[in-house]
Amino acid sequence: MIVGLTGGIGSGKTTIAKMFHELGVSIYIADIEAKKLMHTSQEIKEELIAAFGEETYVDGELNRSYLSNIVFNQPEELQKINAIVHPRVGQHFKDWYMSRSEEKYIIKEVAILFENDSYKHCDKIITVVAPLETRFQRLLQRDQTTREAIQSRINNQWDDAKKIALSDYVIHNEDLEKAKTQVAKIHHEISLLSQKI
Repeated sequence: MIVGLTGGIGSGKTTIAKMFHELGVSIYIADIEAKKLMHTSQEIKEELIAAFGEETYVDGELNRSYLSNIVFNQPEELQKINAIVHPRVGQHFKDWYMSRSEEKYIIKEVAILFENDSYKHCDKIITVVAPLETRFQRLLQRDQTTREAIQSRINNQWDDAKKIALSDYVIHNEDLEKAKTQVAKIHHEISLLSQKI
Protein backbone atom coordinates (compact mmCIF):
# COMPACT_ATOMS: atom_id res chain seq x y z
CA MET A 1 0.00 0.00 0.00
CA ILE A 2 1.38 3.40 -1.02
CA VAL A 3 0.50 6.35 1.21
CA GLY A 4 1.29 9.78 -0.22
CA LEU A 5 2.41 12.44 2.25
CA THR A 6 2.37 16.06 1.18
CA GLY A 7 1.88 19.61 2.44
CA GLY A 8 2.83 23.15 1.58
CA ILE A 9 6.38 24.38 2.04
CA GLY A 10 7.09 24.91 5.74
CA SER A 11 4.17 22.74 6.88
CA GLY A 12 6.59 20.24 8.46
CA LYS A 13 6.16 17.24 6.13
CA THR A 14 9.62 15.89 6.93
CA THR A 15 9.01 16.12 10.69
CA ILE A 16 5.78 14.16 10.25
CA ALA A 17 7.56 11.62 7.99
CA LYS A 18 10.13 11.06 10.78
CA MET A 19 7.29 10.36 13.22
CA PHE A 20 5.96 7.63 10.91
CA HIS A 21 9.50 6.29 10.49
CA GLU A 22 9.80 6.01 14.29
CA LEU A 23 6.72 3.76 14.15
CA GLY A 24 8.55 1.44 11.75
CA VAL A 25 7.23 2.75 8.42
CA SER A 26 9.61 2.96 5.44
CA ILE A 27 9.72 6.49 4.02
CA TYR A 28 10.65 7.58 0.50
CA ILE A 29 11.42 11.31 0.41
CA ALA A 30 11.16 12.26 -3.27
CA ASP A 31 13.05 15.58 -2.95
CA ILE A 32 16.08 13.89 -1.35
CA GLU A 33 16.11 11.09 -3.92
CA ALA A 34 15.75 13.62 -6.77
CA LYS A 35 18.78 15.54 -5.46
CA LYS A 36 20.79 12.32 -5.25
CA LEU A 37 19.85 11.37 -8.81
CA MET A 38 20.76 14.85 -10.08
CA HIS A 39 24.25 14.19 -8.73
CA THR A 40 24.63 10.54 -9.75
CA SER A 41 22.67 9.98 -12.99
CA GLN A 42 24.73 10.63 -16.11
CA GLU A 43 21.54 10.86 -18.20
CA ILE A 44 20.07 13.58 -15.97
CA LYS A 45 23.37 15.50 -15.96
CA GLU A 46 23.59 15.45 -19.75
CA GLU A 47 19.97 16.54 -20.23
CA LEU A 48 20.20 19.37 -17.67
CA ILE A 49 23.40 20.66 -19.27
CA ALA A 50 21.76 20.49 -22.72
CA ALA A 51 18.75 22.46 -21.40
CA PHE A 52 20.50 25.01 -19.16
CA GLY A 53 24.14 25.16 -20.21
CA GLU A 54 27.54 24.03 -18.93
CA GLU A 55 27.20 26.14 -15.76
CA THR A 56 24.55 23.69 -14.49
CA TYR A 57 27.39 21.59 -13.03
CA VAL A 58 30.65 22.90 -11.57
CA ASP A 59 33.40 20.30 -11.05
CA GLY A 60 30.77 17.57 -11.38
CA GLU A 61 28.57 19.09 -8.67
CA LEU A 62 25.09 20.46 -9.33
CA ASN A 63 25.15 24.26 -9.32
CA ARG A 64 21.99 24.72 -7.25
CA SER A 65 22.16 28.52 -6.96
CA TYR A 66 22.54 28.85 -10.75
CA LEU A 67 19.47 26.64 -11.37
CA SER A 68 17.48 28.38 -8.61
CA ASN A 69 18.09 31.75 -10.26
CA ILE A 70 16.87 30.40 -13.59
CA VAL A 71 13.62 28.93 -12.26
CA PHE A 72 12.85 31.74 -9.79
CA ASN A 73 9.53 33.22 -10.97
CA GLN A 74 9.76 31.23 -14.24
CA PRO A 75 7.41 28.23 -13.88
CA GLU A 76 8.09 27.09 -17.46
CA GLU A 77 11.81 26.64 -16.65
CA LEU A 78 10.94 24.67 -13.52
CA GLN A 79 8.71 22.45 -15.66
CA LYS A 80 11.71 21.70 -17.90
CA ILE A 81 13.72 20.49 -14.89
CA ASN A 82 10.78 18.45 -13.61
CA ALA A 83 10.30 16.82 -17.03
CA ILE A 84 13.93 15.65 -16.92
CA VAL A 85 14.11 14.57 -13.27
CA HIS A 86 10.64 13.30 -12.31
CA PRO A 87 10.41 10.29 -14.67
CA ARG A 88 13.74 9.01 -13.25
CA VAL A 89 12.55 9.56 -9.69
CA GLY A 90 9.35 7.69 -10.58
CA GLN A 91 11.32 4.66 -11.79
CA HIS A 92 13.65 4.82 -8.78
CA PHE A 93 10.61 4.84 -6.48
CA LYS A 94 9.09 1.80 -8.24
CA ASP A 95 12.29 -0.19 -7.71
CA TRP A 96 12.49 0.94 -4.06
CA TYR A 97 8.82 0.05 -3.46
CA MET A 98 9.11 -3.40 -5.06
CA SER A 99 11.94 -4.24 -2.66
CA ARG A 100 9.58 -3.53 0.27
CA SER A 101 6.56 -5.53 -0.87
CA GLU A 102 6.34 -7.38 2.47
CA GLU A 103 5.62 -4.18 4.42
CA LYS A 104 2.04 -3.24 5.37
CA TYR A 105 2.44 0.19 3.82
CA ILE A 106 5.12 2.70 2.89
CA ILE A 107 5.03 6.49 2.78
CA LYS A 108 6.06 8.50 -0.25
CA GLU A 109 6.70 12.11 0.76
CA VAL A 110 6.32 14.47 -2.21
CA ALA A 111 6.11 18.26 -1.91
CA ILE A 112 4.19 18.53 -5.20
CA LEU A 113 2.20 15.28 -4.94
CA PHE A 114 -0.93 16.93 -6.40
CA GLU A 115 0.77 19.38 -8.72
CA ASN A 116 2.62 16.62 -10.61
CA ASP A 117 -0.32 14.14 -10.53
CA SER A 118 1.61 11.49 -8.55
CA TYR A 119 -1.27 11.41 -6.04
CA LYS A 120 -3.10 9.25 -8.60
CA HIS A 121 -0.69 6.40 -7.82
CA CYS A 122 -1.32 6.49 -4.05
CA ASP A 123 -3.81 4.33 -2.15
CA LYS A 124 -4.23 6.93 0.61
CA ILE A 125 -3.13 10.55 0.97
CA ILE A 126 -2.08 12.52 4.04
CA THR A 127 -1.78 16.31 3.83
CA VAL A 128 0.14 18.22 6.48
CA VAL A 129 -1.05 21.75 7.23
CA ALA A 130 0.15 24.57 9.48
CA PRO A 131 -0.84 28.23 9.87
CA LEU A 132 0.74 30.47 7.26
CA GLU A 133 2.66 32.57 9.79
CA THR A 134 4.09 29.41 11.42
CA ARG A 135 5.27 28.28 7.99
CA PHE A 136 6.90 31.67 7.33
CA GLN A 137 8.75 31.57 10.67
CA ARG A 138 10.01 28.01 10.10
CA LEU A 139 11.30 28.86 6.62
CA LEU A 140 12.86 32.18 7.64
CA GLN A 141 14.82 30.28 10.30
CA ARG A 142 15.66 27.26 8.15
CA ASP A 143 16.54 28.85 4.82
CA GLN A 144 17.80 32.34 5.78
CA THR A 145 15.57 33.70 3.04
CA THR A 146 13.04 36.51 2.62
CA ARG A 147 9.26 36.59 3.03
CA GLU A 148 8.98 37.50 -0.66
CA ALA A 149 10.97 34.44 -1.75
CA ILE A 150 8.85 32.20 0.51
CA GLN A 151 5.61 33.71 -0.82
CA SER A 152 6.79 33.06 -4.38
CA ARG A 153 7.37 29.37 -3.54
CA ILE A 154 3.99 29.12 -1.81
CA ASN A 155 2.33 30.63 -4.89
CA ASN A 156 3.77 27.80 -7.02
CA GLN A 157 1.98 25.17 -4.90
CA TRP A 158 -1.69 24.32 -4.56
CA ASP A 159 -3.41 25.93 -1.59
CA ASP A 160 -4.28 23.78 1.44
CA ALA A 161 -8.05 23.75 0.80
CA LYS A 162 -7.55 22.21 -2.64
CA LYS A 163 -5.19 19.54 -1.22
CA ILE A 164 -7.45 18.76 1.74
CA ALA A 165 -10.39 18.13 -0.61
CA LEU A 166 -8.44 15.27 -2.24
CA SER A 167 -6.88 13.87 0.95
CA ASP A 168 -7.90 10.97 3.18
CA TYR A 169 -6.20 12.39 6.26
CA VAL A 170 -5.10 15.86 7.40
CA ILE A 171 -2.45 16.44 10.07
CA HIS A 172 -2.43 19.83 11.79
CA ASN A 173 1.23 20.38 12.55
CA GLU A 174 1.60 23.27 14.95
CA ASP A 175 2.06 21.48 18.28
CA LEU A 176 4.47 18.51 18.10
CA GLU A 177 2.76 16.40 20.77
CA LYS A 178 -0.64 16.85 19.13
CA ALA A 179 0.90 15.99 15.76
CA LYS A 180 2.37 12.77 17.23
CA THR A 181 -1.08 11.78 18.49
CA GLN A 182 -2.55 12.34 15.01
CA VAL A 183 0.26 10.32 13.41
CA ALA A 184 -0.27 7.39 15.82
CA LYS A 185 -4.02 7.36 15.09
CA ILE A 186 -3.51 7.44 11.30
CA HIS A 187 -0.80 4.77 11.50
CA HIS A 188 -3.18 2.50 13.41
CA GLU A 189 -6.01 3.06 10.89
CA ILE A 190 -3.83 2.48 7.82
CA SER A 191 -2.22 -0.61 9.37
CA LEU A 192 -5.71 -2.09 9.88
CA LEU A 193 -6.77 -1.12 6.35
CA SER A 194 -3.69 -2.68 4.78
CA GLN A 195 -4.49 -6.03 6.40
CA LYS A 196 -7.85 -6.10 4.62
CA ILE A 197 -6.38 -5.48 1.18
